[in-house]
Amino acid sequence: MVLKIYGHPISTCTRRVITVCNEKNVPFELVTVDLSKREHKDPAFVAKQPFGQIPYLDDDGFIVYESRAICDYIARKYADQGTPLIPTGLKAQAIHSQAIFVEIAHFNEYAEKAVAEKIFKPWRGLTPDEKVFQDHIANLSVKLDIYNDILGRQKYIAGNEVTLADLSHLPYGSLLAQAGSDIMSQKPNVAQWFKDISSRPSWVAALDNGKSTAV
Repeated sequence: MVLKIYGHPISTCTRRVITVCNEKNVPFELVTVDLSKREHKDPAFVAKQPFGQIPYLDDDGFIVYESRAICDYIARKYADQGTPLIPTGLKAQAIHSQAIFVEIAHFNEYAEKAVAEKIFKPWRGLTPDEKVFQDHIANLSVKLDIYNDILGRQKYIAGNEVTLADLSHLPYGSLLAQAGSDIMSQKPNVAQWFKDISSRPSWVAALDNGKSTAV
């Protein structure tokens, strides 16, 4: 059975999952959830994803939700095909887990909120608060100074090979410019790294209405 991703092609977290499927050369079916009709709050949806958020994955009846957990599942299930996205060996896996938590705590914590303030608020008919936005960007800038040091010693966040940790930065990192900040291009090592991962065919296809690159 082909994996089914219940989400939306412009959803940040859905794009994260699609990118990993593409990296692993895994065919999938994107089942579009109509957010405008609040289908993600329907009882049938909540029975699969109790928090009423997208996406969730249906692998022949096995349900996984939370985009990073879905990505981890796909990367492990299809470990022998496509791009290796989780390193092998106890210490390498510990460093990768470290990088995953760094993305959650030190990048997403501020990038998601900044994007929400300037992009998601207007979608909901609310007025963005410029000070709140700039505060999130200022906090993110401090964290990216540390990223810049790390990326001065290695090519990617968890070492010299691309991993899930790098790809997880793409959905919100790519929207920061649209939100009005050039923070991802201000620091040379961060800029080079982000240009690298942003140009990966897996991500470019995900931006193209959730396109699959599986052959």
